[in-house]
Amino acid sequence: MGDWTELLPGLTDADRRDVETGLTEADARIRAVLHSASTYHWRFSVTNVPEWTAVGSWPAEERRSAALAMHRESVASSDPGGLNDVVRSLADGDLPWTRADLVWCLEVVARGDFYDLGAHLELPAVIAARLAPTELAGLVPALDALFSELTSGYFIAAEPRRRAVALLGAALDRATGRRLPSWLFHRGDGFGPLVRAEMSGVLSAPGVPELLAHCASLEKPAAPVKWQRRLDEFLATAPGGAEAVRSVLETFAAYGRRLHDDSDRLLRGLAWALSRQPDESATDLLARVTAAAAAAPPQASGFPNAQRTAVAAVQLLAGRSGEVPVRTLARLAVTVKNKAVQSRVQTALARIGALRGWSLSEVMELAIDDHGLSPEGRLCTQVGPYEATVHVTGEKARLTFARDAAPLKSVPSQVKQAYGDELKQLRDLVKRVGATMTAERQRVEGLLSEERTWSYADWSSRYLEHPITGTYGRRLLWETSTDGHLWSTGLPRRDNDGWTIVDRDGRVIAGDRVRLWHPARATTHEVLAWREHVLATALTQPFKQAFREVYLVTPAEEGTHLYSNRFAAHILRYRQANALMRTRGWQTGYLGTWDGGYDSEATKLLGGGAWRASFHHQLVDNPDPSTYDVEYCSTDQVRFARRDGTDWRPATAVDVPPLVFSEAMRDVDLFVGVTSIATDPQWADRGEDRFQAYWHSTVSAALAPSAEVRRDALARLLPRTKIAERVDLSDRYLHVRGNIRTYRIHLGSGTIMMEPNDAYLCIVPARDRTGRLHLPFEDDPMLSTILSKAILLAADDTITDTTVLRQLAG
Repeated sequence: MGDWTELLPGLTDADRRDVETGLTEADARIRAVLHSASTYHWRFSVTNVPEWTAVGSWPAEERRSAALAMHRESVASSDPGGLNDVVRSLADGDLPWTRADLVWCLEVVARGDFYDLGAHLELPAVIAARLAPTELAGLVPALDALFSELTSGYFIAAEPRRRAVALLGAALDRATGRRLPSWLFHRGDGFGPLVRAEMSGVLSAPGVPELLAHCASLEKPAAPVKWQRRLDEFLATAPGGAEAVRSVLETFAAYGRRLHDDSDRLLRGLAWALSRQPDESATDLLARVTAAAAAAPPQASGFPNAQRTAVAAVQLLAGRSGEVPVRTLARLAVTVKNKAVQSRVQTALARIGALRGWSLSEVMELAIDDHGLSPEGRLCTQVGPYEATVHVTGEKARLTFARDAAPLKSVPSQVKQAYGDELKQLRDLVKRVGATMTAERQRVEGLLSEERTWSYADWSSRYLEHPITGTYGRRLLWETSTDGHLWSTGLPRRDNDGWTIVDRDGRVIAGDRVRLWHPARATTHEVLAWREHVLATALTQPFKQAFREVYLVTPAEEGTHLYSNRFAAHILRYRQANALMRTRGWQTGYLGTWDGGYDSEATKLLGGGAWRASFHHQLVDNPDPSTYDVEYCSTDQVRFARRDGTDWRPATAVDVPPLVFSEAMRDVDLFVGVTSIATDPQWADRGEDRFQAYWHSTVSAALAPSAEVRRDALARLLPRTKIAERVDLSDRYLHVRGNIRTYRIHLGSGTIMMEPNDAYLCIVPARDRTGRLHLPFEDDPMLSTILSKAILLAADDTITDTTVLRQLAG
């Protein structure tokens, strides 16, 4: 119990007798009614059964006593919420409440030891709201402290808590003369006090508190017509209403942190109020509010800052004209991990596409913000005597300064001191460009599951000349054709006449249609030749393309028809696996030891949204069932479904388009390859035997397609290294000859065995030992790990780590 109990004034014996007189009789009478009502089906509220109608005719004093008796009962009840309707019905009407009644009720609450505080405050909140301000004198400190505790509680049922907050807030406002209701912008989060401190005058202007209260009353994302009419009336009668709406939403867009549920509800209504303003600045603000509401704090595991606001704002934004809504929603489509918000974003983008005659994939493509950068990815700005440049370099956006054309190593102190606002704007621009780059990389990679083609002009402008997309498109393989049947492969090259596609010998390939190259459509000879070319030219692709794995339907999957067990029965480190699923664009819930938490389904849309892959996984062998923390999960089936209007129809593996099937299975292979316990070099040293059979079978298993591609990459990389004479590749292993021992590194798990007795060697690389060796892609950490281990072991006589030396000696 909080500090409010210490502020509660005591009752005199006489006051206590006045309150408790008649309680025993009223308790017995109301219990008799409840007993009769208990014969009805559980889904009926007690107050809706015939026996309850007689209670309405009881004298006011008897109903008062019965309400007090039921309040005391609710504190002792294991289901206090079940008595809410009873207490509320008994307390309805003009009853002779006294100050002593309120103090007595609060004493009862203070003595209770309960979970659902909101239910226990039903009666004291009603009494406080009905008492005159003079009768609340002396109780304000206790009520104010209780109000603060109630607004910051997270283990309180939502509806009774909101009702208690509104009633107690109304009582405090009457007692203190506050103009702005206490239950608006309360202290349950940092946002409420911030708004009150910065704009109390704006919020207290005539008509504004009533407008805010109406906005907070919106129960659902879609506002009813009657609610909208009332909103327009409030906006018309409050001269400062529109300004207040914008000011609060501007503050939230800049605040960008997790909100209390009450603040979230209020902002949802304010988003509707903002949508009544048709100008472009309102559209821009609504877009920023949508992005801030849908964003998830790093520690919140994907849950948005303000989910209710995000859901409503997405729908409102989709109805606005211009490019800002499209760009904002397209960015959210690849960054939002919350299922509820993501589904609304997809629906909104489909709606925009239908209105403008675009496919969903094209909507995403046309919405990429260039942030004012030149096609080369640069934006130069004069800041005092200095030239500031925001430029895209590789996978990042950077801010640099120069003076008189001489580059500077850091931000000049004069800029920090005299041009702080300009510096902040430039740094914010760098962050926005970086966010767009992250989203765009994921979107472009997602095109590998689509059969998209572009006209040469569209392809050139969208994938080569765009300052963000171009940093990826210029490093990818493309195919071009004149008839749509015969396709030739090459890389983009810019000359005096613009962009062209050239083959491995530098010859220009003619064609008027372009599509993204995928190894699943190429011959083995072509794939191997392009891999060699990528390495020879030191090209680092933004993601695996030339070295991309291909997954074909197997006879086993033809036999199971509707599902694949190819990656079933693996043990994964759950938190890492869940994070990786979300990073790869899969929507998934969380496993835990609650009802429905023992299994989960991760889903991802592919093929431009026409197909859906589902990856099933379960909680496994949780060592402590009393905790919600899940260490491991086991993998299960992968299933596919085809979009049929608003429905999804299960599809057999053989009916899934090859690119969709391959890309989905590649992701699942990635989940297993990165997060399986078999990839943990310290697993064998833990002394745990729960999964030892799985671990031992997996660390020497046949290679999955991802490991096969890794083997091919190593076959091309190792001859370029200094350890080329000390290594050999076999079907599953990289063999390394050191000066002390010989080693065998599994190409799938990275596990090391020492020859000749197959003793396990645990090495956790402390840093990257690959040096300046060029890697053709950056999205396979196991490749770097294996190379680092091989370089270390080839010179094992120089190892100084005592834990490794002990193992070598053993």
